[in-house]
Amino acid sequence: MSEKVRFLTLIRPLMCVLPEVSNPMRRVQFRDKLVWTAITLFIYLVCCQIPLFGISTSSNADPLYWVRVIMASNRGTLMELGISPIVTSSMIMQLLAGSKIIDVDQSLKEDRALFQGAQKLFGMLITIGEAVAYVVSGMYGNISDIGAVTAIMIIIQLFLAGVIVIILDEFLQKGYGLGSGISLFIATNICENIVWRAFSPTTITTSRGMEFEGAIIALFHLLITRTNKIQALKEAFYRSNAPNIMSLLATVFIFLIVIYFQGFKVDLSIRSSKVRGHQGTYPIKLFYTSNIPIILQTALVSNLYFFSQILYKRYRTFTLVWLLGQWQDLDQGYSIPVGGLAYYISPPREFGDIVTDPIHAIVYVVFVLSSCALFSKTWIEVSGSSARDVAKQLRDQQMFLEGHRYESMVKTLNRYIPNAAAFGGMCIGALTIVADLLGAIGSGTGILLAVTIIYQYFEAFYKEKQESGGVFLF
Repeated sequence: MSEKVRFLTLIRPLMCVLPEVSNPMRRVQFRDKLVWTAITLFIYLVCCQIPLFGISTSSNADPLYWVRVIMASNRGTLMELGISPIVTSSMIMQLLAGSKIIDVDQSLKEDRALFQGAQKLFGMLITIGEAVAYVVSGMYGNISDIGAVTAIMIIIQLFLAGVIVIILDEFLQKGYGLGSGISLFIATNICENIVWRAFSPTTITTSRGMEFEGAIIALFHLLITRTNKIQALKEAFYRSNAPNIMSLLATVFIFLIVIYFQGFKVDLSIRSSKVRGHQGTYPIKLFYTSNIPIILQTALVSNLYFFSQILYKRYRTFTLVWLLGQWQDLDQGYSIPVGGLAYYISPPREFGDIVTDPIHAIVYVVFVLSSCALFSKTWIEVSGSSARDVAKQLRDQQMFLEGHRYESMVKTLNRYIPNAAAFGGMCIGALTIVADLLGAIGSGTGILLAVTIIYQYFEAFYKEKQESGGVFLF
């Protein structure tokens, strides 16, 4: 037995101790899926509001501010780690399997179970590792101040919360709910941020007096309290110290653009070699890899930001650290890059920055477009969605492209799939750039993730409706 196979055999003895959600005994009705999805979401939102016991409040800038949008995390709560362990373990296992470092036959039920078990085990180990790293790095106060017992309690809380997230994600993916926990939590976190910044009743003090944080509430408040209505509208639409109406309109605009692009696809005719006359279509969408490119690109940038901030805080006199990134703390509770590599791969904060520093804008655009295209093309190879993989799947289902044999199927699919992956990744990157330049609420990355995930839920709803014969599902 080869070493590749022995890796999965090492997981088998641990399967009995790993937490697992059993498969449903019968088909779960759509309304039951909605209920279980709502319960799962409620548990997540509750965990987002429960503070970690034993931490000391800190006024320092949040070093993970840039990554929280895609990791569905909330600082200082049980959801401090968010979905980071699941995403990290999933990417590691996909890369190991896609690069053939480990041998996994997805057509075998046992291999699929062992692969999922290994992914779950890695997720739990990563949870412990991240929890220890957060405590040791001083995110919750110096260990000498909070004490060793409290530090261990914080690690235990983060680990148990991470296990809960893993179980909730598996619960939805086993068919009890809709979609996956990863998608649900990301979309919820982003949409919550957008709604809050639009309707937040929190007041802020500015040089012009008291204002509301929420863009829409601020609009009505300014119109009522200001005698000069034109000036009030100008403040509500263009204020720079808080969310404004233009940012809200930009968010809606990007939402509509992404939804429009979701419909771009090429339908290839396929026929069954088993059932005469049975035919259908195989769609190749423009966003062939969905939101994976922007997730990977943002995860890469966020990790660079995180390590750059830590190094700059302690070793800012070193030339290499200085070149990696220079940071400035803001009153809002986070830091922004002002120099080095971290600065040049960060988005310009406004249109005026493009004129004052065009090199920054050019480097940022080239980096985002090229990295998204590269990640998209790489992902189809490691995730089993390349032209050869699709051709094999169609052949296993006894389906074939009309007028093609297996080898010619691969050539035909190669004309579409790599191009759709690369160009689609570039389009996602371009939309992210436009959203960031327009100042959309929640960042361009967040909006793209939210729209693609919500669109996936819409497709799931439509599929359930079709399977139920088009009857009213509630």
